Amino acid sequence: MTYDVIVIGGGHSGVEAALATARLNNKTLLVMGNFDRIASMPCNPSIGGPAKGIIVREIDALGGVMAKVSDQTLLQIKMLNSSKGPAVRALRAQIDKIKYPKAMQELVRNQENLDTLVKLVDEIIVEDGKVVGVKLEDNSIINAKVVILCTGTYQSSKILVGHTAISSGPDNEKTTSKLSESLKSLGFKLKRLKTGTPPRIKKDSIDYSKTIPQTGDEGNLKFSDETESVRPLSEQLACYLTYTTPLTHEIIDNNLDKSSMYSGIVEGVGARYCPSIEDKIVRFRDKERHQIFIEPESELLDEMYIQGLSTSMPKDVQEQLVRSIPGLENAVITKYAYAIEYDAIDPQQLKHNLEAKHIDGLFFAGQVNGTSGYEEAACQGLMAGINASLKLQGKEPLILKRNEAYTGVLIDDLITKGVKDPYRLLTSRAEYRLLLRHDNSEDRLLKYGYEIGLVSKERYEKHLEKQAKVKELVEKVKEYKLTPKPEINEYLLNNNLNVINEKISGYEFLKRPANTFKDLENILNIDLGPEDIKEKALIEIKYSGYIEKANKEAKKMELMENRKIPKDFNYDLIHNLSSEAREKLKLVKPETLSQASRISGVNPSDVAIILVWLEKASYDVKGIKGV
Repeated sequence: MTYDVIVIGGGHSGVEAALATARLNNKTLLVMGNFDRIASMPCNPSIGGPAKGIIVREIDALGGVMAKVSDQTLLQIKMLNSSKGPAVRALRAQIDKIKYPKAMQELVRNQENLDTLVKLVDEIIVEDGKVVGVKLEDNSIINAKVVILCTGTYQSSKILVGHTAISSGPDNEKTTSKLSESLKSLGFKLKRLKTGTPPRIKKDSIDYSKTIPQTGDEGNLKFSDETESVRPLSEQLACYLTYTTPLTHEIIDNNLDKSSMYSGIVEGVGARYCPSIEDKIVRFRDKERHQIFIEPESELLDEMYIQGLSTSMPKDVQEQLVRSIPGLENAVITKYAYAIEYDAIDPQQLKHNLEAKHIDGLFFAGQVNGTSGYEEAACQGLMAGINASLKLQGKEPLILKRNEAYTGVLIDDLITKGVKDPYRLLTSRAEYRLLLRHDNSEDRLLKYGYEIGLVSKERYEKHLEKQAKVKELVEKVKEYKLTPKPEINEYLLNNNLNVINEKISGYEFLKRPANTFKDLENILNIDLGPEDIKEKALIEIKYSGYIEKANKEAKKMELMENRKIPKDFNYDLIHNLSSEAREKLKLVKPETLSQASRISGVNPSDVAIILVWLEKASYDVKGIKGV
């Protein structure tokens, strides 16, 4: 049996990869341990958040499915940082953890060119440096031109509770152990990483009067521009905020030796930005309390998720911890917390298209690359699927730049800097974050989705029409003139806005921080069109100076991005490089001068030296031949 593509693992990365390759007319096989676990949410059933919400929008613009399925199955949605600038605004939705996987499973079942197989993979088969297929747990072999490995946290994984370590995947699912050995035999360096999940509790055992309700936001918010409507705010479910107490901290201090993390049985490195509650207490002694969010998991389940209380403490200690928190004094635990450690690869062994540097046709995506989070996994899966398809077509890969997408930032960070702990995407990781906004994801990426074949012509043309309307509106407001008439300044004063003292254009009026299209329309007594067009135009107008500056900086960096470094570049012959820089450069093998500049341990002086050699040296297969 032969396929164009085999995808190993049915998590968020595996689903996006398999659906993308199948939709691009590749005969695809999705192999997973349990069909019912496709796109499961073993941790927090939420999607989005700072930077991560923009990733979901990017997935949608490229033709992926996470955004639309999230819109279909959300329990609550809100816009984070709405009072701040557009660079940090992002959607976050609480998702129904039962309905979301079922919707994904339905997509998989109905997708042409996509077969599924419930088996574990024991071995990646490679011949002459090229992947040719996989060997299953029953020793059967399936051939393929490309393999995409998306094993998530299921690779040689262990569940840790107290002093107990059990070989298991999330929620007591099967783990694959032989695959790690196969990767090692193929020359891959593996890392041991750790993550965890908190307890779940019965809904009716919570005293909600002691908590602070957290509701969704108005405005028909949605991840995908193609979604017509989402669950109305009146039907959305609330989350609830509470806090740890001095008793919580005391319980942890008295039982630290019982935690898997502090008892010495943990091998993996945990997530720095999503620590366990015991890690928070130890690391942040100055904090009197920590936030705890109580969040719904599904309308079909009688349980709530306790965000912020991830732990690997024994079950009896977990009972004490939960009941030390206001509102949870009588809480009934339905599922105990646990930590899980698993094998991941060193992502510096990958190229920008997520293909292994030393094995042709073998791609990796998701948590196996050292990331954390459903969103980070999904965007990698989509990019791996796209690039696998482009490879099969003999086309150049799609490499998103750091000024084009958070997805590009994430992948570049992984392969250039590597990971020490599970990578989490943050707004601060993007130097061009003003260019990578929630509102302009389609402007940045829809063209790629259309050209690749995952976005319809109808959708793309509709977007071009919207772009034209925004541009037209921006130009139109330049034609309107406002003068310091008494009635205009009276309106401005009544609305706590600064008066005008000279004749200005509508464009200049809107550049003022507090002024909006509504103000301009009220003053001129006109209607300037649909709200979504005005919203996009307003951002472009208000932040035009900053956006122009960011674009100029990005163009400067493009010069370095376009300066390619030959694959056979011999860093050992450059004697003026620092030892650390030479070691890191030989490991990462940067493709461009820009990528070299982002490697930890490579200084500007090292980059300048490489540039001199690039300009003056000539090459052959042995490396550099004189200057």
